[in-house]
Amino acid sequence: MKLVESFPHRVREIEHVWISMSDGVRLSARIWRPEDADADPVPAILEYIPYRKRDLMRARDEPMHRYFAGHGYAAIRLDVRGSGESEGVLTDEYTQRELDDGVEAIAWIASQKWCSGAVGMMGKSWGGFNALQIAALRPPALRAVISVCSTDDRYADDVHYMGGQLITDNFGWGSAFFSIAAQPPDPALVGDAWRKMWLERLEAVHPHTATWLAHQRRDSYWKHGSVCDDFAAIRCAVYAIGGWADGYSNAIPRLLGGLTSPRKGLVGPWGHLYPHDGVPGPAIGYLQECLRWWDHWLKGRYTGVMAEPMYRAWMQAGVPPAPFYEERPGRWVAEEAWPSPRIRMVRMPFDRDRLAAEGTNVEETKLEISSPLTVGLASGSWISFGGRGDMPKDQRVDDGGSLVFDSEPLADVTEILGAPVVELDIASDKPVAMLAVRLNDIAPDGAATRVTYGLLNLTHRDGHEDPAPLDPGRRYRVRVVLNDVAHGFAARHRLRVAISTSYWPIAWPAPELACLTLFTGASALELPVRPLRQEDTSLRPFGVPESARGPVETELRTAKFRRSIEHDVATGEIVHASGLASDDLAQGRRVRLDDIDLEYGQAMWRRLRITDGDPLSAQLEYRNRTDFKRDGWNPAIETRTRLSATKDEFRLEADMTAYEGEAKVFERKWDYKIPRDLM
Repeated sequence: MKLVESFPHRVREIEHVWISMSDGVRLSARIWRPEDADADPVPAILEYIPYRKRDLMRARDEPMHRYFAGHGYAAIRLDVRGSGESEGVLTDEYTQRELDDGVEAIAWIASQKWCSGAVGMMGKSWGGFNALQIAALRPPALRAVISVCSTDDRYADDVHYMGGQLITDNFGWGSAFFSIAAQPPDPALVGDAWRKMWLERLEAVHPHTATWLAHQRRDSYWKHGSVCDDFAAIRCAVYAIGGWADGYSNAIPRLLGGLTSPRKGLVGPWGHLYPHDGVPGPAIGYLQECLRWWDHWLKGRYTGVMAEPMYRAWMQAGVPPAPFYEERPGRWVAEEAWPSPRIRMVRMPFDRDRLAAEGTNVEETKLEISSPLTVGLASGSWISFGGRGDMPKDQRVDDGGSLVFDSEPLADVTEILGAPVVELDIASDKPVAMLAVRLNDIAPDGAATRVTYGLLNLTHRDGHEDPAPLDPGRRYRVRVVLNDVAHGFAARHRLRVAISTSYWPIAWPAPELACLTLFTGASALELPVRPLRQEDTSLRPFGVPESARGPVETELRTAKFRRSIEHDVATGEIVHASGLASDDLAQGRRVRLDDIDLEYGQAMWRRLRITDGDPLSAQLEYRNRTDFKRDGWNPAIETRTRLSATKDEFRLEADMTAYEGEAKVFERKWDYKIPRDLM
């Protein structure tokens, strides 16, 4: 990372500003802007998230927003209602109140004497979501958006469900959010009111996973905020950005194909990170790319950003499977439009145990699969933050419990860009069953690298709004859409499609072990093959990553972390453990922020358990602790959540305890039983 010390504008930093909403609640903002903006107004850039601008996100926020201010923008970091120092309570993701607050905040920003009246909105993950959602409400001052690692469909392509299948990160994120919603404001900014605000949050907090589990199909709850239902509502310019190692890359091509407003898409090799911090690398000069976008849309300057191809993606070269990559070999490619007329879907039928060439006539064969619950041991994380152990390992361990179909060795390099689709003629012996489908790259030595994958709850075969049980023994035609990807298969490598009936721990298992019968002949892989494009060799290169300096942090304690899989061969139990190595959450990472005289500590502990052969043995347990310390102020929050299930219902247990120093100030337990809805 190149640290920039000198900027065109001297920067004034304002630690805390109240922005009043129409109902009287005040939101807390931190602002960086040019010192002379009162006399020479500048456009504004808003990032609006619930992750505590004051402390926990300080080291991330400051280098980025100071950089923008130094280049002639007012950068505003706004805490969502009920988070950080903002008043009120945080009840859920993307509520209508949150979106309305965002519209009001944009109007307030545009009316300030230091603002030119033009506003942009940016964010990663939550901030990328609400940027799109607020854009659909069309606040007059909002001219452009940069949405990173986000989605346009809150049900079908978010952390909660995938292909109508419950994914376990729904619970992991819910456990983290449960803790976030209970954290106190800083009395150094809000004064003696901090205690009243904190107690109000503690009284209102609840396990958010219970809400999400109560909506197991795509109903009105999930349609709220899903901009894919009305792309035309977004009229401002949108730059959608993501990474192939993240869980949120699919929305980018959908936004490019669905929006009618000016738009661009960029997908690199990265995990759930801003691209200037991108791992796997190569990271890019993301902040410079943002400036090209903002200068065009907020200042009216020609930067060439809209003269370049609509969609740019990192074409990943084949690599040996590994749970971590510092860098992902490949090259940048681009398409002038998306969907691209250059991409050709090649249909490769299944024939017994092989993937036949396009145009091959194959006879129908009947094959059966009932996978062990160990399939998924090599899956890695649903969402990668670029950490060690996040990426999928050699797929041969999972392929052993799957139906596999291999192509002949490729004569030449074959590159794909888009979403592969697997069409299956299939029957089940149970009314509820799931499919996991993986596309693997098989090297000549047999090593199997996962390229992409998809899930389908077969009761959702005709859509996510009105699922229906399977009629055991009846044949169905289903389509499993795999995650979008850019990948180059080398000559002499083979393609493999692997099909399983389980994928733990990414997906929660069906209530009974199902046996699926697959009929070859009509079943096939549809592969989005991309021909070479000569113009890719002359694409404008990205700059090296840049940022401004961040705050001074002192790491007081470095936590010891673990990531392990333990398989008890006597009992069949498999335990996935991650997070803090110790059971003592007080031994988590501890940091001091010198400029605000504050210490904070954070720790997370996670265990996922299942016993092979028994889908009802699945359990998730998370524990979290966060504490803050300054001059006798020492609040702490500890949470524990646990999810299990019977054949008919999910059981969610949770508890929260809050402390001031050693004194317990709040304690509550929750116990929910939520019916399984064909899940």
